[in-house]
Amino acid sequence: MSDVQKQVQQAIDDLVASGAERGMQVAVYRHGELVVDAVAGVTDPDTGRPVSPDTLFYNFSIGKGATATIAHVLAERGVFGYDTPVVDLWPEFGAHGKDAVTVRHVLTHSAGVPGVPPDTTPADLCDWDKMCAAIADAELWWEPGTKVGYHAYTFGYLVGEIVRRATGKPISQVLREDVTGPLGVADELYFGLPVSEHGRLARLEDVEGAAEMMSAMPEDLPMFKAGPLSLFPTAELGNRSDILAADIPAGGKTSARAIARMYAAVLGDIVDVHLISPERLREATTVAASGVDQVFGNASSWGLGYSIGLLDGGDQDTSTAFGMAGAGGSFAYGDTATGIAFALTKNRLTTDFSVVNQINKIATSAAADG
Repeated sequence: MSDVQKQVQQAIDDLVASGAERGMQVAVYRHGELVVDAVAGVTDPDTGRPVSPDTLFYNFSIGKGATATIAHVLAERGVFGYDTPVVDLWPEFGAHGKDAVTVRHVLTHSAGVPGVPPDTTPADLCDWDKMCAAIADAELWWEPGTKVGYHAYTFGYLVGEIVRRATGKPISQVLREDVTGPLGVADELYFGLPVSEHGRLARLEDVEGAAEMMSAMPEDLPMFKAGPLSLFPTAELGNRSDILAADIPAGGKTSARAIARMYAAVLGDIVDVHLISPERLREATTVAASGVDQVFGNASSWGLGYSIGLLDGGDQDTSTAFGMAGAGGSFAYGDTATGIAFALTKNRLTTDFSVVNQINKIATSAAADG
């Protein structure tokens, strides 16, 4: 066992033993080599089933990284361009003056359609045609490209419907055929997880006080304009069988090693798997839109589909890192400067990313030393 594997294993064992976490996976690739594949804890306290490397976690928005990667793979093949107007592929989307929205606007969360109807239910999220019709009929929050705002759910349907219209295939099929299949992780990274595979999932749980914290927030926040409270990522939502089975490409069900391997492939470090060119990698991972998020109020920087920078880089410049965090404290990213691809998945939905920052620092410093 390598030193980096030992250090990460000890750290996550300690987190589980302390009660801070229930079950975890950490995977790290360095220049295409898997140097960490560590697991700790249990998938469900009721059964005591241990976490294994191929356990699947619903880690919400880290799946957006896979959604963005599919868009780049198709752009690489000339199926569409970043400046292709969405209406060229999806004519109905042009309603209410949205004809200027491009694929680039969608990928940079600057399209101006971050919200779903306020009466949207969890069951509605599972109805692809209904959600796409609602988004096509939406009105702009701002002129496309002039502001940024996290398209929490709409990002997945927008990219997914662009992919479907351009290829004639659902995005989950393209994911399997063009990304996860060639990478050998087709059974560890999904948007919609077949019901027959639900037994492989870790069961999500909320930390104490999370519901009370959400209910205490002012009702007039822009985040509640973008979607009702019932759609916010909680254990109750993420454990629903219909949500787990549905194609909702704003999130994903994955193992840490599968999503880390995808980022390693985007970096160009997986032998015999070509996803995108070095030139496209540079374009996709360079800041293309930034500013105060119009939904959540935080400062944000976006490449084409990936958030740029680490969650806590301290005084370091982390602008070469690109990836996606998931509600509840998961994170996956690649780094063009270091060749690191990192992923952490877990089933206790915490309200900050301190664990990610702790483990990432241990893993990346030890990997660099190695």
